[in-house]
Amino acid sequence: MRFNMTKHAEAVVANRGIKAEWIEAALEVPESTHPDPEDGELQHVLRKIPEFGNRVLRVVFNQTKSPALIVTAYFDRTMKGRL
Repeated sequence: MRFNMTKHAEAVVANRGIKAEWIEAALEVPESTHPDPEDGELQHVLRKIPEFGNRVLRVVFNQTKSPALIVTAYFDRTMKGRL
């Protein structure tokens, strides 16, 4: 899946060592999907990343944009053991 990133997303992805292929996998085959509680244009997708100790990657993107516009991505500690 093609996607673009905001400047914020580019910075945090680089800083957090999140690989583009992990983001792509989360977008293509999420293990969980949730609408953003505050912004109807945003969608949250979550996926365990086996190469990173099965930590859960959360990707937040604007679903009204084509290609998808990644707003942020991070390993969600609150989802440990819940996915």
